[in-house]
Amino acid sequence: MNPPVSACVVCFNEKDNIKKCLESVKWCDEIIVVDSGSTDGTVEICRQYTDKVHHNKWPGFVAQKNHALDLATNDWVLSLDADEYLSDELQSEIKSIWEKGEVTVNAGFYAPRKTFYLGRWILHGGWYPDYKLRLWKKSLGKWDGIDPHDRVELKEGKTVKLNHPIIHNNYIDLSDQLETVNKFSSTAAQALIKEGKSFCLINLIFRPPVKFIENYFFKLGLIDGMAGLIIAVNSAFYVFNKYAKMWELKKKDK
Repeated sequence: MNPPVSACVVCFNEKDNIKKCLESVKWCDEIIVVDSGSTDGTVEICRQYTDKVHHNKWPGFVAQKNHALDLATNDWVLSLDADEYLSDELQSEIKSIWEKGEVTVNAGFYAPRKTFYLGRWILHGGWYPDYKLRLWKKSLGKWDGIDPHDRVELKEGKTVKLNHPIIHNNYIDLSDQLETVNKFSSTAAQALIKEGKSFCLINLIFRPPVKFIENYFFKLGLIDGMAGLIIAVNSAFYVFNKYAKMWELKKKDK
C-alpha cells in the first residue's frame, strides 16, 4: 500500500495565486494551509479546499514552513509556496510513481521549477531548471537555510529528479519584482546580522557585478533577451541592497 501524502502551503494575501496552487494538490490525502494574516480573501478560498487552515503570525520563511510541516499528519509531504502549482504533467508523473510503488525506495523528489515573466518563459539565468525538493519523507528532512532563501535538508536517503515542472508565478511585473527585491534584501541583511556576520566592503563592491556576470553570461541569461538582462541586473541589485542594508543596520547599532 502506497503512503498517504500531506500537502503543506504557507500564504499571505495570495488570492490571485492560491486557487491554482490548491487545485494542483487536491489529489493529496491532506491539505495543510498556514496563513499569516491575509486580508484579501485568501483564507476564504483556502477553506473551499480544506478545513485545515491555520493562522500563525509570520516568524520567517524557514520557521513558517516548518510550522506547516509539523501540522502534517502523514510522513510524506508535498510543500509548495502559494505562488507555485504543479503542472498537469507533474501531477501525472507523481501519481504514476505512487501507483507503481516506486516511492518506497526514495527519500524525496526534486522537480524543475519554471517561471513565466515579462511575457515569456524564463529558461536561463539560473531560473530554469532550478530543481527544488518539494516532495519528501517528513521523518528524514525539514526546512533549513537563511531567510529568505529556504531549502529542504534531508538527513539521508536517495532522491530522484522528476521530469515535469512546478510552475512559479513569482512576479506580476517589473515593479512587483523591485518590491520583492526591497523586501527580501532587508530580510537577508537582518538574517546575516543575526548570524553574527560582519559587514565587508569587498562584498558590497564586488559581489553585485559578479552576480550579474554569473547570471547573464555563465548561466546564459542573455538568451532570454531583454527579460534576461532585466533579471540579471535586478539579481545584482538585490545583492547590492543586501550588503548596503547590512551596513546601514550595523551603523544604527553603534
